[in-house]
Amino acid sequence: MTHDIQIIGGGLAGSEAAWQLAQRGYRVRLSEMRGSGDTTPAHHTDGLAELVCSNSFRSDDDEKNAVGLLHHEMRRLDSLIMQAGEKARVPAGSAMAVDRDAFSAEVERTLAAHPNVTIVRERVDQLPSEGPTIVATGPLTAQSLAQSIVAATGQDRLAFFDAIAPIVHRESIDMDICWIQSRWNKRNSASNEEGDYINCPMTKDEYLAFHQGLIDGEKTEFREWEKDTPYFEGCMPIEVMASRGVETLRYGPMKPVGLDDPRTACPEFPQGRWPYAVVQLRQDNKLGTLWNIVGFQTKLKYGAQVELFRTIPGLQNAEFARLGGLHRNTFLNSPLVLDRQLRLRNAAHIRFAGQVTGCEGYVESAAVGLMAGLMAASELAGREWHGPPRTSAFGALLSHITGDAEAETYQPMNVNFGLFPPLHEVKKKQRKEAYTSRAKADFGTWIDEGALIPA
Repeated sequence: MTHDIQIIGGGLAGSEAAWQLAQRGYRVRLSEMRGSGDTTPAHHTDGLAELVCSNSFRSDDDEKNAVGLLHHEMRRLDSLIMQAGEKARVPAGSAMAVDRDAFSAEVERTLAAHPNVTIVRERVDQLPSEGPTIVATGPLTAQSLAQSIVAATGQDRLAFFDAIAPIVHRESIDMDICWIQSRWNKRNSASNEEGDYINCPMTKDEYLAFHQGLIDGEKTEFREWEKDTPYFEGCMPIEVMASRGVETLRYGPMKPVGLDDPRTACPEFPQGRWPYAVVQLRQDNKLGTLWNIVGFQTKLKYGAQVELFRTIPGLQNAEFARLGGLHRNTFLNSPLVLDRQLRLRNAAHIRFAGQVTGCEGYVESAAVGLMAGLMAASELAGREWHGPPRTSAFGALLSHITGDAEAETYQPMNVNFGLFPPLHEVKKKQRKEAYTSRAKADFGTWIDEGALIPA
């Protein structure tokens, strides 16, 4: 064998994983389909780490922003993506933005010059049956390899328009207006608590205004290569449902039947009356800090979403961990099929990294690639892996991907403070700084205690 490990996919995650392994002395075969005669519908070049959408790595504020904190942690781990980003950086205020061509060229130049990296322009159609492998093929994985992944995981990929529901920070929901209850007062079977859903009641006038807002709201447009991809019926965008008739939502995700609003209690109805319509939120992570709006998958533009969804009673001050979206996507249901080290549960020689694991965003993709590289290096060295602290940006993101998210509703997500263990004792205005301060201290201790194989 001419290499110690194969990495399939030369995007941000694959490039970062290759760098981390090569720096630790392992020989890497980096297989990239582009440049071999094949490409994807979204890419325009054959350069490694091509940025196909925005040129922004988002906020670089490591004191009040979760993605800025992730930047900080990546820099501490000698991230190639962050190094190349600094060299290709362009003015963007407090954000980090790059010249995309210069950035891609710098990543490729650095890896091509490394004696432990061999870049091979080839399409890989099957998951290798043996040998350490990291798959970092992104959300547009080639059809043949995607079919091989489906066969290996037993979980169907999402190769259709996947309409994503918004997620709200629990602490921003006004519980003086909302209440917790499951339909027909069914109690949580696991905890025997009062219910599984936060309910936002609507009057008839509020519902009709909301319905009209869905019809009128500005929608995203499809790219040329997305136009023929069908909706998944189970994830129908809410505005598409609204277009089918004014009452459709009241017989669907906004159905009020069996939900007694306690604020309308009276002698005749001691438990309260059913509202005209209800918006429900369901817990989205084990910490209970994030709640998704049930059935609210949408292709409304972000600004229209924020404006409209804050008209929902109880969500007038909502802070969104993720807004809704519409994507043609391929990603694993990672909480089900990957272990805590990003390995396939039924094929432990294969790790996954990047957006195919269900993280969202350039920086998150690179960060998961970085961790996959470090995990693989520990395994190749015969060392036990001790992961980053749950309180760090790396630890929070990895924990979400590999088991803390609810598998039933798992969707791509950016890093955000809702993934971190909560700090209830800290005042809300000081909470972001408290999260980052705690994360930096714990992450520094993790590094200082020798958790990583030195580069």
